Amino acid sequence: MNEHEKLNYVEFPCKNLAATKSFFQEAFGWSFVDYGPEYSAFAGEGLDGGFFQSNQSALTTNGSALLVFYSRTLEATQAKVEAAGGTILKPIFTFPGGRRFQFSEPSGNEFGVWSDQ
Repeated sequence: MNEHEKLNYVEFPCKNLAATKSFFQEAFGWSFVDYGPEYSAFAGEGLDGGFFQSNQSALTTNGSALLVFYSRTLEATQAKVEAAGGTILKPIFTFPGGRRFQFSEPSGNEFGVWSDQ
C-alpha cells in the first residue's frame, strides 16, 4: 500500500546484476522482476526497490545510508549471508538495544542485520 509522504522505494547501484540477484535469492529468498538487462526490482521485502547497472556501490564509508534487516536469529542469518557469497564487513557486535553485523553483497553494497535477541 502506498502511503502519502512515507518511504516507498529504494534503488541500489549494481556492478553485477546476476550475482546480486543470486545472492539475495539464496540468502533471503527474494524474487525479482527484470525491466531490461540493466534493472531488476524486488517487492514485499519490507521496502520495495531495485538494482540498476552501475560501477558504483553503496557503502557507509562513501556516505551512503545503511539499510538494516531484522533477524530473530542473528548467527543463522550471518551464516546464510556468508554461504550465499556475502562478505562480513563488521562481525557481530553489541550496541544499546541489541546486536548486529554488517556485510556487503557481490556488487559491493553494504547492509546491516540487527537483532534484539
